Amino acid sequence: MRVGLFVTCLVDLMRPSIGFATLRLLAHAGCDVIVPEHQTCCGQPGYNAGDHAAARELAIKLALEFADCDYVVVPSGSCAGMIRVHYPALFPDDSEPARRVRALAARTFELTDFLVNIAKLQDVPGRFSGKLTYHDSCSGLRELGVKQQPRALLAHLPDATLKEMAQCETCCGFGGAFSVKFSEISSRMADNKCRQIHASGANTVVAGDLGCLLNIEGRLRRIGDQATRVLHIAEVLAGDEGKAP
Repeated sequence: MRVGLFVTCLVDLMRPSIGFATLRLLAHAGCDVIVPEHQTCCGQPGYNAGDHAAARELAIKLALEFADCDYVVVPSGSCAGMIRVHYPALFPDDSEPARRVRALAARTFELTDFLVNIAKLQDVPGRFSGKLTYHDSCSGLRELGVKQQPRALLAHLPDATLKEMAQCETCCGFGGAFSVKFSEISSRMADNKCRQIHASGANTVVAGDLGCLLNIEGRLRRIGDQATRVLHIAEVLAGDEGKAP
């Protein structure tokens, strides 16, 4: 099974360890993984800002780069949602680029969804001991139906205890440009999320989107919490916990 890894901008620039952890998980699942060297952005920032022409150009570029892959896997519900849900809407015609983009969308999956429903992964290479809580990101949950998949994978860690936080499906306040345009509202939402994390009794918070993790970790540190660990699910499942190879 030839699988293309779409790394995402945030992972590439802010926490490459998530990309390496994803590679390890896909290799563990028996995938032949390729990482196109010249991949860039999925186009979501421009799309959200109304620049649909730029988003279409990036969609065509991505479709060409991953044309030889059986599947495309993304360690982000947000970027995977952009490709699966919004790319087809950008190409309502029946042109060759439109067909390429729709084919790409149909075979693109968020990481945990792919591992559970396509790769049928029955074990994970990582080890984790302690209590953790899981934050459901908005795009992964609402656009892709990613809910039980990460929890099913975490259940393969025998020494990990999942402590569900209250309102785990409520937005952390990031929302891309939302956190900039409505910073006061965003900060309040992040504060609420931090309180819910603390109330869960877990010392580690896990999510599938780096944007959420950066927002949550930034707020935790600002309010004086230097102890709670903030990890991407790929890091936990691969056993990397932030370490590059």
